[in-house]
Amino acid sequence: MLNAKQHAREADIVAQAGRAKMITIATNMAGRGTDIVLGGNMSQAVEAVEADESLDAAQKQKQLEAIRAQWEQDHEKVNALGGLRIIATERHESRRIDNQLRGRSGRQGDPGSSRFYLSLDDSLMRIFAGDRVKAIMDRLKMPDGEAIEAGIVTRSIESAQRKVEARNFDMRKQLLEYDDVSNDQRKVIYQQRNEILDAADLSAQITSLREGCFNDLVRQYVPVESVEEQWDIATLERVLSDEWEVMLQLQSQVSAASAITDEDLLASVRSEANKVFAAKVEQVGGENFIQFERMVLLQSIDTHWREHLSSLDYLRQGIHLRGYAQKQPKQEYKREAFELFGQLLDSVKNDVTKVLMTVKVQSSEQLEQAADDMESRGESIANVTYSAPTETGEVETTVDEETINKKLRAFGGAVPRVGRNEACPCGSGKKYKHCHGKLV
Repeated sequence: MLNAKQHAREADIVAQAGRAKMITIATNMAGRGTDIVLGGNMSQAVEAVEADESLDAAQKQKQLEAIRAQWEQDHEKVNALGGLRIIATERHESRRIDNQLRGRSGRQGDPGSSRFYLSLDDSLMRIFAGDRVKAIMDRLKMPDGEAIEAGIVTRSIESAQRKVEARNFDMRKQLLEYDDVSNDQRKVIYQQRNEILDAADLSAQITSLREGCFNDLVRQYVPVESVEEQWDIATLERVLSDEWEVMLQLQSQVSAASAITDEDLLASVRSEANKVFAAKVEQVGGENFIQFERMVLLQSIDTHWREHLSSLDYLRQGIHLRGYAQKQPKQEYKREAFELFGQLLDSVKNDVTKVLMTVKVQSSEQLEQAADDMESRGESIANVTYSAPTETGEVETTVDEETINKKLRAFGGAVPRVGRNEACPCGSGKKYKHCHGKLV
């Protein structure tokens, strides 16, 4: 039984299906594209003779002529019998697959025929044409097992195939439209990664991220075009000191100034942040700091991009429910995916800026070691847990193999005694009977 699992061996078997009295049982996928010659394919026999070093040239020529003569006899015999006969047990959902199956006979003008056998219980007939054909059979009082060869049956099957093909096309088209959203975002992310990898100097990108980050931070406590009574200077000063290591006496500055605006405060915070960062770079040297900046950027982008893909998967699973609220699911998906992408960029901006502003490095050697450690962590990702909703809406959690193996090694290589309905000790979130206690 050929089932399209061992392609090379199955192709050799299918190639000999044109021999006399040869019966080959295969799925409609096995051996597709293999040339079936009436009388059998003699290429293997020819290659075996040519590869035999024990024969001289005259002996090889004699055996080759005998092989060709025998093939001519077999070819004429199979032609006289009507060529290759294709017998199919069902009709595929796609007419293309059926036509490929028919095309195995009648190769290049050779004689051949095909026959399809169907049952009213086949999925294609049951879904699209079963009731109508059964009603006709009941009216005509046809006995069970009677062959039906009427043209109405063939037309009904072809109509059902067209409906299935149209449905599958719509599904692929809709899936492609959803994939285009993440694909556009993927192009932006990978373009940024390539620019980071190719850039010799990252100061412009880092400066842009830092100024954008502190601009958002200041605007949380000092709104745009606001008056002094609306400012929360004390909290802003404490956050800058505790979380960003920017020591700035903003309250004293506001008290001493006769007239100060929100833009003046923003410029003051930016200036002090740039001074703090420049002092860190000067401490270890600009050339040494670039590699560390590159590793921080790449790791932050990669980490948040994986989380973003997981969020898009969650959104995709339940977005069709927006149709009950009279909203277009695809438009809602595009809108929310865009919002998630904006959050991704903001998270990268904040994380990179915080790491670079708060890092404590005493020498250039420590900086290089930190960059190497960060790169190695990015190459060997472990302890990754991926959660996604199933078709029933339940949450399914998947843990990477390295994390599972690490937890099992913690038990000394042996799985502890647990009940079959209890959680598996590997941490996958599955029941023990469905994970490492699964019966094979």
